Amino acid sequence: MAHTHLLKRSTLVLAVLLGIVSALAHGAAAPEPQPYGDRDEVKAFAHELAQKESLDEAQVLASLAEARYLPAVIKAILPPASPSVKSWVRYRARYLDRTRIAAGTAFWREHAATLARAEAEFGVPADIIVGIIGVETIYGRNQGNFQTLSALATLAFDYPPRAELFRRELGELFLLSRDTSKPVTSYKGSYAGALGLPQFLPSSIRRYAIDYDGDGKVSLDTSADDAIGSVANFLKQHGWERGGAVAVPARVMDPQRATALVEAGIAPSFRKQDFERLGVAADTPAAEDKPAALIDLVSLEAATEYWLGYQNFYVITRYNRSSFYAMAVFHLATAVRLERERGG
Repeated sequence: MAHTHLLKRSTLVLAVLLGIVSALAHGAAAPEPQPYGDRDEVKAFAHELAQKESLDEAQVLASLAEARYLPAVIKAILPPASPSVKSWVRYRARYLDRTRIAAGTAFWREHAATLARAEAEFGVPADIIVGIIGVETIYGRNQGNFQTLSALATLAFDYPPRAELFRRELGELFLLSRDTSKPVTSYKGSYAGALGLPQFLPSSIRRYAIDYDGDGKVSLDTSADDAIGSVANFLKQHGWERGGAVAVPARVMDPQRATALVEAGIAPSFRKQDFERLGVAADTPAAEDKPAALIDLVSLEAATEYWLGYQNFYVITRYNRSSFYAMAVFHLATAVRLERERGG
C-alpha cells in the first residue's frame, strides 16, 4: 500500500515536470495556476503557520494573496535537460574571470580589517569568505531582483520536487519579517529566495546571520561587514576546522577502481590507506593524512579532475551542496589571495 502511494506520487511529480519542460522547450507558457489566495493548500499552509508560530492567519493569507506565480523562477530552477550540459571547465570559467578576481581584491582591500577580525574570531580564512561572496553575488553586484515572497510561493506550491524545502523557507520568510518588522512583500533576491551579498535563505538569516558592524541590526543587502561576519559564522557553525586544508589535487591510477570512492559522496570518510589501496594519492607531498573524500570534476571537453576534499571542503558544500560550487569558491579564493599577494 505504502509503495503504491509513493509510486503514484513519483509518477505525478514526473508528469508535472515533463509538462513544464515540454512547455518551456516549445516556447509555450505553462498554464497560470489559480491565484495563491484562493488555493486550498495555501489556505492550509497559512493556517498551520499561524497556529504554530502565533501569527495572524488572516494577515498571512492576505500577504500570500499578493504573491504572483513566476514562470521565470520555474525555468531557472529546472535541472539541465541533458546531463551532458554539466561541465566543470565551463562552470569554473563562469567564476574565475578577471572581472571577479579584480572585484575580489578590491573588496578585500576595502574590508581588510573586518576580514582579519572574522578570521581571528571564527577561524575561517579571509580568502574563503571573499570567495563565497564573490561566487554568490560578485560582492553585492548581483543580489537578484525577484520578489522573494513570490519566488518562494512559486517554488512552494508549483514545484513539487522541492516543495517541502521551499514551504519551510516561505514560513521562515514570514518569521524573518516578524523579527525585523519589515513587510514580507518587500524582500528581493534570487529566484530561489536567497538574499543579500552572501545569498542566505531566510532560515539561514535567522540562524546564522549576525550584526557585525555594531549598528544593532543585520543588513546582509547593504552591510559588507554583516555579510563577512555572517559567512564566517555559518561556516564555523557547520564545522569549519581552523587551520585545516580545503582540498588538494589527486592522482587516480585507475578511474574504474576509484568509482566506489567517488560514489561514496562528498563527506570526508576515507584515510590515506583507503585511497592507496584503490590507486589514489594526493598529488602533493604536503597533503594532510586526515579523512577526505574523492571529488571528481567532470567535463566532456577535458579530462576529469580529481581532488581530495577535506572537512573544510565539505563545510563549503553545506552552503551550496555541489562539489562544483565548493571548488569554484576554493579556486576563486586562491586566485584573489594570489592576486593580493602580488600587490593587486
